[in-house]
Amino acid sequence: MYSLKDKIVFITGASAGIGLASAQAFAAQGAKLILAARRRERLAGLTVELKAAFGTATHIVALDVRDRKAVEKAVAGLPARWKDIDVLLNNAGLSRGLDKLQDGKHADWEEMIDTNVKGLLYVSRAVLPGMVRRGRGHVINIGSIAGREVYQGGNVYCATKFAVGALTKGMRLDLNGTGIRVSIVDPGMVETEFSLVRFHGNAGRAGKVYQGFMPLIAEDIADAVVYCATRSLHVDVAEMLVLPTAQASATLVSKKL
Repeated sequence: MYSLKDKIVFITGASAGIGLASAQAFAAQGAKLILAARRRERLAGLTVELKAAFGTATHIVALDVRDRKAVEKAVAGLPARWKDIDVLLNNAGLSRGLDKLQDGKHADWEEMIDTNVKGLLYVSRAVLPGMVRRGRGHVINIGSIAGREVYQGGNVYCATKFAVGALTKGMRLDLNGTGIRVSIVDPGMVETEFSLVRFHGNAGRAGKVYQGFMPLIAEDIADAVVYCATRSLHVDVAEMLVLPTAQASATLVSKKL
């Protein structure tokens, strides 16, 4: 196994869900963490929690990955001891709505494209040159089963996750020979804030998504992420699809209501 002790891990979308669970999982491995998200107060609370539980050294960055200039400034402005990033977890992402394309809301489309695709590009573009110079590093992108199968109402969200899959493959090609590993972890149905965000805060509608079966939890995906990061350096886990046992495809889920 590759030891993450004192390695620097940069996590976007670290304030909740898979990002938060991944921060905890990396902290348990002894990593140092750069935690980025829009909600600074949540990051501050997480920092205290990780310090108490694992003695983790953290650096927090209040950041909206959709803002290219802010991303560039945040990465360029990292203190010297935080600049040599070993692992980048591109986790920030969201879905908005389940409208048919002909009924879609432009604002929802733009938010998904700007976060899921452009945000991943901005952060990767800012971090990768340093990894290339050092001849080491690992980029782990959080994709989705929606990046493998399109489902009704998923149109633009699925398109953004297909894009994440394509960008991951493109990175692996472009970085071949540099010593940098590139992985994608594609979750199935995970009970986080995902559906609450998708349905614009409608908790009742969001809760129904996970009724009648045991969905994944954020910690399940964090385990997969850390597994990718801790393989021997000659091993690159290129792709990983993680589903709850009750789920066989994007739309086929065995529910007992």
